[in-house]
Amino acid sequence: MTGVERDHELELVARLRAGDPDAFDRVYEAFHARLFNFLARLARNRDTAEDLLEETWLRFVDHAPKLKPDTSLAAFLFTIARNLHVSYCRSRHLEDSYSQDLLGLWPSASAGPSPFESAVANETGLRIEDALSAMPAIYREALLLVAVEGMKPAAAAGVCGVSPEAMRQRISRARALVARSLDEDNCPQLLALKTVTT
Repeated sequence: MTGVERDHELELVARLRAGDPDAFDRVYEAFHARLFNFLARLARNRDTAEDLLEETWLRFVDHAPKLKPDTSLAAFLFTIARNLHVSYCRSRHLEDSYSQDLLGLWPSASAGPSPFESAVANETGLRIEDALSAMPAIYREALLLVAVEGMKPAAAAGVCGVSPEAMRQRISRARALVARSLDEDNCPQLLALKTVTT
């Protein structure tokens, strides 16, 4: 992020703290699609991603007046989204462990292709998406934050609540899982995942 972008972000944070609705609109416009794609890839379910996204924005609105003046909006929003996904997974696990007959609080069946599945039109993209969806959530979120969202590993570590070293290990393991799933010779897009700075 350049100094000008960071200055703009700090100005937005100040306006959010003051309750400026236009500032919220600007943040919403900048992050809504990114957050949805992140949650859709984590949850692998469009309805769940939409529910988690809505809750992310509700929590953001609730916390906006209490933001620290130097808040990184990307880190703050992705932390909320990621924590909501973790809570959702825990609730699903508890729900499933008590009774298979319980009516789920969260939808579990796919309502059709999600936006990211529709956007992935070529075979290589589908293979990468399959590799991502097959890996454990901790590795998937690491790759999504760093390779897709462009966060530095240290910032992604803060979002996930782990040390920078743990995040570097997660990124390394995630890349190894993707590499195992794909034929590297036929997948030039894999190079993008391999060039993530650790």
